[in-house]
Amino acid sequence: MFFASDNSGPAHPSVMNRVVAANTGHQMAYGNDTIMDEVRTRIREVFEAPEAAVYLVATGTAANVLALACYVQPWQTIYCSKVAHIEVDECNAPEFYSGGAKLKLIDTDNKMMPDALEAAIQGTPRGDVHSAQPGAVSITQVTERGSVHSLEELRNLTAVAKRHDLPVHLDGARFANAMVALGCSAADMSWKSGVDVVSFGGTKNGCMGVEAVVFFDPAKAWEFELRRKRGAHLFSKHRFLSAQMAGYLEDDTFIQIARQANENATYLAAGLKAAGATFLHEPQANMLFVSFPRRVHRTLAAAGARYERHGGMEGPDDTLISSRLVCDWSIGRDQIDTFLSHFQVP
Repeated sequence: MFFASDNSGPAHPSVMNRVVAANTGHQMAYGNDTIMDEVRTRIREVFEAPEAAVYLVATGTAANVLALACYVQPWQTIYCSKVAHIEVDECNAPEFYSGGAKLKLIDTDNKMMPDALEAAIQGTPRGDVHSAQPGAVSITQVTERGSVHSLEELRNLTAVAKRHDLPVHLDGARFANAMVALGCSAADMSWKSGVDVVSFGGTKNGCMGVEAVVFFDPAKAWEFELRRKRGAHLFSKHRFLSAQMAGYLEDDTFIQIARQANENATYLAAGLKAAGATFLHEPQANMLFVSFPRRVHRTLAAAGARYERHGGMEGPDDTLISSRLVCDWSIGRDQIDTFLSHFQVP
């Protein structure tokens, strides 16, 4: 009963098989392997972007911050949700890798709203030497609260950015989960919606540790290469990153994995709703935010369930404690049923 994170699950067999296959003979280092040629071609096909520049790194943080650093100067600001991963989970890495650009937080507990973004940009004194200058907009899809921006919502946000001549970065750590939830293409959810660069996640969706950075403007390619090397994120035995991504993309495996994770979450959500749990946000992908009484948390803990709990175990039995439950592709229905069997809310 492991619902702590989709980072915690096993790598998918399709990914592992390609890694094992890559562990034969010799390949050129530093991204010059032949498997990377395959990956580059496939990502361009997936995103319907034949001119896109494609690079691999091992972590989501590296993907986000190196991509953003290519678009902002140290005296500029990056507009993002106050619950964005680049704000709450990356230890000031965006500021570090950009040389000091600050984050301007949009006040929301979930999705970024166009009006709030507009107000934040207009509230930045452009041309005032005493103030940070507008730099870029970063949108998270799936959000850190498990919600998915619709294509219309994405386009409304990017329209605000474009009115102010600001580039748009999409943090797509759970990109495939959002694609499945919306039933759209990768192109629809990226450059066709006004996104300039996307962090295309693999690690949370069945890979060992690989993320793609996809620039729809190849003019940024050389700068990214330099920043990746200078930031110590260029792998020498790069073929093992390439092999993961090749297995991930082959036969649309990334979509199948995401669909399974989303379906697991839908099944879990239905059981929780039937048991009377309270949802903080309507679940749309593979991440649930739900509250239930402390006594249920105690029962689940005693049974060995693992998930993120937002409160202590000491206190009145009936106090509602919120939690985060994340499903990956590998969680079986038997695990979910066992979890729900301990879940009793009168």
